[in-house]
Amino acid sequence: MRLEQALVGTSYFVPEQSERFRQHIDPVWVEEALCATGFASLRRRRLPADQVVWLVLGMALMRNESIQRVATLLGLAMPSGTQSKSLAPSAFTQARQRLGDEPMAYLFTTTSKEWATRSARTNAWRGLALYAVDGTTLRVPDSKENWAAFGGQIGNGSRAGSAYPTMRVVALMAARAHLIAEVEFGPYKTGEITLAADLWAKLPENSLVIGDRNFGTIRDLYRVTSGARCRHWLIRAKQQRFRFVKCLGRNDDLVELTVTRAMRVNGPELPPTMTMRALRYQRPGFKPVVLLTSLLDAKRYPAAELIGLYHERWEIELGYDEIKTHLLAREEAIRSRTPEGVRQELWGILLAYNLVRVEMERAANEAGVEPRRISFVNALSLIRNAWIVWSTEPVAPGRIPEHLLDLRRHLGLLLLPERRTERRYQRVVKIKMSNYDKKWVRRSVPN
Repeated sequence: MRLEQALVGTSYFVPEQSERFRQHIDPVWVEEALCATGFASLRRRRLPADQVVWLVLGMALMRNESIQRVATLLGLAMPSGTQSKSLAPSAFTQARQRLGDEPMAYLFTTTSKEWATRSARTNAWRGLALYAVDGTTLRVPDSKENWAAFGGQIGNGSRAGSAYPTMRVVALMAARAHLIAEVEFGPYKTGEITLAADLWAKLPENSLVIGDRNFGTIRDLYRVTSGARCRHWLIRAKQQRFRFVKCLGRNDDLVELTVTRAMRVNGPELPPTMTMRALRYQRPGFKPVVLLTSLLDAKRYPAAELIGLYHERWEIELGYDEIKTHLLAREEAIRSRTPEGVRQELWGILLAYNLVRVEMERAANEAGVEPRRISFVNALSLIRNAWIVWSTEPVAPGRIPEHLLDLRRHLGLLLLPERRTERRYQRVVKIKMSNYDKKWVRRSVPN
């Protein structure tokens, strides 16, 4: 049974709205997500599963609104017979619990493969799709279940531990459009390298991933290049010792790294040596930097362009800032008090962020500029304000893309000035930790 057949009489998804909806999130993707994970609504519920998906997305986009208010803005109060009735607050909680986190994860994966892969190929560099990888942390609500599932930073003699449970997140992002392609998350104690290990196999062919030196383990670098055709990496070097092989140009050398016994413990498939390219440069007022890359052809991939390209790694940091500072309004502790709810909400946040970014990319194409020239803050504000205006006549989820399409002509006016290419100041900590004692002592973290 197809999902639309199962939901006859209970949903606002109707055929004439479907074509416009396909421009963003194809209803077939929602159907697949629900059916593949076993959460399709076979009963005539007043809040079926496909509507709950949009409720979770709305919670991410309208951070400061209650769940009931979000449901009103999205027009999710379902009709009962001929009279439209609002739902009790408990109905939303129960609906989210029935949905779980698996359909949202499936839907994110489906949409990100379509959006991020297409964007990375469109904004490629010398035929290679550009991705950036990095990690971050996210606070979650203070509950026993969340402490047990995610844990947090343990304090020491000079500094208290984290006040909230904390989850660790590592993402793979299409660097030039800030679309999140893949993501792994887990407990705080799980390291970034451990989480990133599952991302390398998901890199598409003809791609280049840019990462900081933290992601420069030889085992993972080898897996990037050996896993598929024409996959490459560009990272900042650690303090490894290399053997000089050949000079390719000024401050551009072909080097060889000997795989030690310690390296082989976690990577038995590693070859005896790995050949790579070392690029050395120094900006005025900064320390010398060595970059390593698997792109060995100096003519096809010039050193000067690679050095400039490495700094696009910071795009993922800007993406995290857009999510945590603007989408979440610096309230990093998201709403859900259960681990499953936290995961469901995080998938919704990532999906909503990508949805805004897709609109920004399309606006950038119409304006003839790169996606980074569109203001995320103003675009998000426009979309949020529009939903509030629409609330006077509730908009069915199937018509949301139609209204977003109308917004695109306004997004074209939200151009940012061109980026400055040179950093003028050293990176410093702008806000120091407080010297005052905490007002209360956090209870011990459950084992």
